[in-house]
Amino acid sequence: MKKILYLTDLAYQAKGRNYCEEDIYITSRLKDNYDVALCHPKCSESFEKDADLIVFRNTGGVSGFREIYDSFMQRVKENGLNTFNTFSGKADMRGKEYLLELTRQNYPVIPTIDTPDDFSILPEIDRYVIKPKDGADSIGLEFLTRAELESRQLTDGVMLIQPAVDLEYEVSFYFINDQFEYALYAPDKDKRWELKAYPYTEDDLAFAKRFIEWNTIKRGIQRVDACRTKDGRLLLVELEDLNPYLSLLEVDEPIRERFMQDFISAINEAMSV
Repeated sequence: MKKILYLTDLAYQAKGRNYCEEDIYITSRLKDNYDVALCHPKCSESFEKDADLIVFRNTGGVSGFREIYDSFMQRVKENGLNTFNTFSGKADMRGKEYLLELTRQNYPVIPTIDTPDDFSILPEIDRYVIKPKDGADSIGLEFLTRAELESRQLTDGVMLIQPAVDLEYEVSFYFINDQFEYALYAPDKDKRWELKAYPYTEDDLAFAKRFIEWNTIKRGIQRVDACRTKDGRLLLVELEDLNPYLSLLEVDEPIRERFMQDFISAINEAMSV
């Protein structure tokens, strides 16, 4: 059978999410079709050339092992490693800089700047959010007033600045390659990870697909995270194109089964390239 090197961190702790349980489930399904080996990216180098495909999954935020991640990316390029996702995306796999680009291009995204000099781009509001460009899982996120922001003198461009949006709820759209799979949302915004099936409209789906089309992923899993504002708009929060948590164990069995069949089909296609 073909060999998959499945990169994950089974010990990673994240509030409200069972990373290890999701990857144990996925690999338990993949083993019926492939020889599957699991390891952390810190340990992957000596196994990479033996794999037909390297699947990069729930490793947690790469800011926790930045040098190792950068070295892995370099080997992907130099050695022509076959990966899923492909490392050609423009979104989270390269940090949060893309939120600035999408803001400049007038995409429906939470307005984002990285210097107080651009404050005119943001709406006047009581509170703002700052977060690191290479952050994940709300690491380093802070809520500040305008006066507090100005006192911080954020001039080095390493932090993103956004308005603290008064939202109705958060919603996520999940894709394999460019194919939509399912959508989940948190109807109670104070319970972010209590997710339910989202009754999306065609307009909602068109919103999500717009960002999938903007990105340059050849193959892989992507999650479009958005928020519904009080005035009814959807705004992009982030486009996770590196290792999105899927909440796969929270969806109904028919949806989960379809996802796994589509995932296996996408893996087979990737191995035939």
